[in-house]
Amino acid sequence: MYLGLDLGTSGVKAMLIDSDQKVVAVANAALDVSRPHPGWSEQDPLDWIRTTREAVSRLKVSQGAALAAVKGIGLSGHMHGATLIDAGDQVLRPCILWNDTRSHAEAAVLDVDPQFRAVTGNIVFPGFTAPKLAWVAKHEPEIFAKVAKVLLPKDFLRLWLTGEYLSDMSDSAGTAWLDTAQRRWSGELLAATGLCEDQMPGLVEGTEHAGTLRDQLADEWGMGADVVVAGGAGDNAASACGMGTVAEGQAFVSLGTSGVLFAANGSYLPKPESAVHAFCHALPNTWHQMGVILSATDALNWLSGVTGKAAGDLTGELGDDLKAPGSVTFLPYLSGERTPHNDATIRGAFIGLGHESARPVLTQAVLEGVTFAFRDNLEALKSAGTSFARVTAIGGGSRSRYWLASIATALGVPIDIPADGDFGAAFGAARLGLIAATGADPLAVCTAPRTAETIEPVAALTDAYEAAYGRYRALYPAIRGF
Repeated sequence: MYLGLDLGTSGVKAMLIDSDQKVVAVANAALDVSRPHPGWSEQDPLDWIRTTREAVSRLKVSQGAALAAVKGIGLSGHMHGATLIDAGDQVLRPCILWNDTRSHAEAAVLDVDPQFRAVTGNIVFPGFTAPKLAWVAKHEPEIFAKVAKVLLPKDFLRLWLTGEYLSDMSDSAGTAWLDTAQRRWSGELLAATGLCEDQMPGLVEGTEHAGTLRDQLADEWGMGADVVVAGGAGDNAASACGMGTVAEGQAFVSLGTSGVLFAANGSYLPKPESAVHAFCHALPNTWHQMGVILSATDALNWLSGVTGKAAGDLTGELGDDLKAPGSVTFLPYLSGERTPHNDATIRGAFIGLGHESARPVLTQAVLEGVTFAFRDNLEALKSAGTSFARVTAIGGGSRSRYWLASIATALGVPIDIPADGDFGAAFGAARLGLIAATGADPLAVCTAPRTAETIEPVAALTDAYEAAYGRYRALYPAIRGF
């Protein structure tokens, strides 16, 4: 048996799979996000331990005997979070999360230094880890002075699980401190933010042995001795392992809290000016590119909160057949945007509202706004030299066939829907645990699931979508000053 632990923004998912990669059981435990000021987003790392313990304990209740057979654990987690601990492994402050934009000024300063883009292959985005440490150094110097280690969220869990200070390449590539081509920390970039390599975890590949489960936790969970903990991956690379998106030409679209258009690459292809992320993949000697939008299902959830109607009910009001875009345009920049704008301060907008703009009109506009943000990502990926003929859909938003038809039409590619099953980050993490524990061939393990259904672009609406996308793109410059 193999256990995947996925630390998400809204909760921890624990997934148990067998040696044939069949899902045996899944358990979840919820997390909250604190937003003490506009643009801030934080979590208490001790809550990650509590919820992980809760999720695994739920598995133990239903699958006690199966847990005794666990040989490997894989970790996945939300990326970029600045988890600061002192010399005694005590947390110094709440973790500053991936969607926190407070450090936009510090990010801009670092990004002006040409070595950051040259070494990392990426813009220094406000959500990345390095500018967050620059912010802490400036605004909380007493805390910065006590920092013994900077850990990414899943790697704080690893410290609790194993006692090891280690991280994998895919997650570390999102810090703005990694030499992405050479897959090692850059001492020069760390020094530019007042840090040194001793304050960083050691680096391993996502498929490698990266610690052994502490005896006390093995006893608590009813597991045996010498349970291997894999290097693991950042959430998107872990999802790619779960989806089998590990080879050139393979891609997926993720409709989660944030939105991701992810393409695997056989080589390192940086183009930072496009605002495309060029990161190490979780498998050795592989890389990937992705465009990221900060509010995907989060935009629909926002509308749900405003209208008092569940997100599923909102999309249900649109019916099954894709409609031509209407006169209302929604810009989904509720917490800024990454690809392609790299703009932490921009905010969302409805344009073209009228007395006739009833709730379904607003819902349609929200879905289309996120769709066109994905189209922005596609154009950025193309400019960075990446292309693909189709994508696979994952994430909670992919349950809406209407939304998928909208995205397929805007991108001009078919969207494959996997057969029933959960092939996301927790499954990918479990696969990495299997590889680390058994030495199995990563490409033989990380295969694609069977396709249950394919959503084709609606050819009759292609022109209408192109025209609406043109209007959408023209609005960004007009609202930047608001």
